[in-house]
Amino acid sequence: MLGLSTNGFTGSIPDALGDLRLLQYILLSDNNLTSDPTSMELSFITSLTKCKNLDYLALGPNPLNGLLPASIGNLSATLQKLYIYSSGIKGTIPSQTGNLTNLILLALQSNQLTGGIPAAFKDLQNMQTLDMEDNNLNGTLENLCNLQRSAYVYLTANRFSGSIPECFGNMTSLRELDLGNNFLASAIPNSFWNLKDLLQLNLSSNSLNGSLPHEVGTLKAVTSIDISANQFSGDIPSTTGDLQNLLILNLSQNQFHGSIPESFGNMLSLQGLYLSHNNLSGFIPKSLEALRDLKELDVSYNHLSGEIPSGGHFRNFTAESFLFNDALCGDTRFHVPSCPRTNSIHRSRTKKVLLFAFAPLGLAAVVVTAFAIVFRRYRKKYQDSKGANMVLVPTQERVSYYELLRATDGYSESNLLGIGSFGSVYKGILNDGRSIAVKVFNLELEGVIKSFDVECEVLKNLRHRNLVKVISGCWNQDFRALVLEYMCNGSLEKWLYSDNYFLDTLQRLNVMIDVASAVQYLHKEYSTPVIHCDLKPSNVLLDEDMVAHVSDFGVAKMLEKEESFAWTKTLATIGYIAPEYGSEGLISAKCDVYSYGIMLMEVFSRRKPNDEMFAGNLNLKSWINDSLPNSILQVIDAKLLKREDENFTEKLECFSSIMELALKCVHESPTNRLSMKVVLETLKKIKLKFLQVM
Repeated sequence: MLGLSTNGFTGSIPDALGDLRLLQYILLSDNNLTSDPTSMELSFITSLTKCKNLDYLALGPNPLNGLLPASIGNLSATLQKLYIYSSGIKGTIPSQTGNLTNLILLALQSNQLTGGIPAAFKDLQNMQTLDMEDNNLNGTLENLCNLQRSAYVYLTANRFSGSIPECFGNMTSLRELDLGNNFLASAIPNSFWNLKDLLQLNLSSNSLNGSLPHEVGTLKAVTSIDISANQFSGDIPSTTGDLQNLLILNLSQNQFHGSIPESFGNMLSLQGLYLSHNNLSGFIPKSLEALRDLKELDVSYNHLSGEIPSGGHFRNFTAESFLFNDALCGDTRFHVPSCPRTNSIHRSRTKKVLLFAFAPLGLAAVVVTAFAIVFRRYRKKYQDSKGANMVLVPTQERVSYYELLRATDGYSESNLLGIGSFGSVYKGILNDGRSIAVKVFNLELEGVIKSFDVECEVLKNLRHRNLVKVISGCWNQDFRALVLEYMCNGSLEKWLYSDNYFLDTLQRLNVMIDVASAVQYLHKEYSTPVIHCDLKPSNVLLDEDMVAHVSDFGVAKMLEKEESFAWTKTLATIGYIAPEYGSEGLISAKCDVYSYGIMLMEVFSRRKPNDEMFAGNLNLKSWINDSLPNSILQVIDAKLLKREDENFTEKLECFSSIMELALKCVHESPTNRLSMKVVLETLKKIKLKFLQVM
C-alpha cells in the first residue's frame, strides 16, 4: 500500500511509480500533485498498468489538469475503486475505461470532462457507485442501461439531454439517483416506479414534463424527492402521502395545479415541504399540523385561499412561507388579513331578511368584490412582470432567510468580506458547517433589482470549474441575496496589492489560464453566449487550492445564438471596458477579450489601469507597448524577475510574450483582437515554456 494523501506534496507524479509492481492500494489524494507538464495526457497512468495487483487507486483531488489516456483501460483487471475527482481532468472519457470490468466505484466528479458516456460502459456490470457530477458531459443516458448493480448514480450539473431511459426501471439496486441540473426533457417513464428501494431522487432543474402518477406512492423507502424547476403539471397525487419515510419533498417551480392533498398529513417524518411557484389552489390542509418534524414549509407564489393553520409547527413559520397567494387569511404575523368570524347561527336566522332587505347592497357588494379580485390579480400579474414572481436560480437546496441571518450573525460587520457596486458580501456558516459567501443586494440603489435579476438569469445554469458556484438564492419583497461558494483566499486584487500576500509567476499564469478557461466557456461552450462585461481582479476569487473562479455577473449580457453583439446602457468599471463599449454601449465577446488583456497587463506589472502614474496620453496600454521589446523589465513586477536570476534571458522572453499577447487583446478595433480560444492556447504554451526555464 502507498498512502500519501493529505500531506501537501507538490510536483508531478513520477512515471517510475509503476515500477512498484506489487502495489495493491495507491492513495495520493488531497495533495498538490500535478502531471508531466510536457504532456497533455496523464502519462503516469500508463506506468501504473505494470501494477497487476492494483485494487484501489485514489488520485484526486490534485491539480493534474490533463487528459485521461487510453491506457487507463490497461490498469489492473482487479481494480475495484478509482478516484480521480476535482483534478482538472479534461477531454472525453476513454472508451477503454470499459475494460475495467471489476470496477465497483468510479469517481470522476468536479472535473472538466466533455463528450458522452462511452458505449463501452455496458461492460461495467459490477459498478455500484458512479459519480460524474459537476462536469460538462453531454449526450443521452442510454449507455448506463446495463449497470444493473448500480446503487448510487450521481450525474448532476452536466449537460445530458434527451429522456430518462425506460431501462432505469430495471436498475432495482438503485438507492440514490441524482440527475439534477441537466437538460433532460421527457416524462418520467412508467418503469421508474419499480425502484422500490430508492432512497433519494433528484431530478431538479431540467425540462421534464408530464404528470406525477399515482405510482409515486410505491416508493415506500424514499427519504428525499426533488423534482423542482421542471415543467411537471397536473394534480399532486394523494398517494404521495403514503411515503412514510419521506424527509424532503420539493415540487417547487413547476406547473402543478389542484389542491394540496390532505394525505400529506400522513407523512409523519417530513422535515421540508416546498411547493412554491406552482398553480395550486384551495386550502392549506389542516392535517399538516400533525407533522411534528416539519421544519420548513414554502407554499408561496400559488393561488391558495382560506385560513392558514395555526397549530403544530405553523406557530414557527413566517410570512415568507405564504407570500403571493390569492386569498389566504389568518394570524397577522403572516402578513395576511384576519379570517372572518361571523356567528353561524345568527347568519342562518337573518339570511332571509338580508336577502330581501339588502339585495341591492348585496348585488353592489358582489360587483365590488369581483372588481377587487380582478384588480388584485391584475396587480399581481403586473408585479410578476416586474420580477416579483420570477423563477430564480434553480438549485438543489434551499437556504432560508433566517438561516442566512443566523449564518452571518445578523450580517455582522466582523463577517463583512467586501462592498461592491450593488451591495455587500458576508461570510457565513450554514447549519451543516459549510462556509458560504452571502451577496446581499442593497435595494435602495438604482438598478439593483435589475442587477439581481440578471445575475440570477445568467448563473442559473452555468457550471464550470472556474466560475463561482451558486448554492442558492434567497429573496422576498424587501430582500435579495445570492448564496455562493466561499472562496477562502479572497480576490486576485487582494493578492496583487496587499503587502501580506504574494503570487509568483507560475501562480499568476495559472490564475490567468483559469480566467481564460472560464471566459472561453461563457463565450463558446455554454448553450447561450454570455458576455461577462466586467472582468477585473476584484471579480476573480481564489479557492483553497489557489484555483481562480470568475464571479459577479451583475452587468453580464446573454446573447441569442445568432447574435454576435448587442447594446447596453449599463457601464462597467472604467479602465477595463473596451472603447466601443464605453462610447456606444456596443458589447460582444471581444469586449471581454479587451478587459482580459488589460487584466493580463495588470497582473504581471502590478499596476492598475487607473494608477496615479497614468496621466495625459500615458495609460497602462501605451506604457506596456512602449516598453517592448527592449525595456520590458521596467514594467514587470519587480518581485517576479531580477537580473541575477537563473535563466534570466529566457524568463524575460516569457514575460515579453505575455505582454505581447495582452496587447493583441486590446486593439482599438474589435475585429483585430484575438479570440479567447487563441488567448487560452497561447498562454498555456507560454506556461510550458516558463516551466522549462524555472
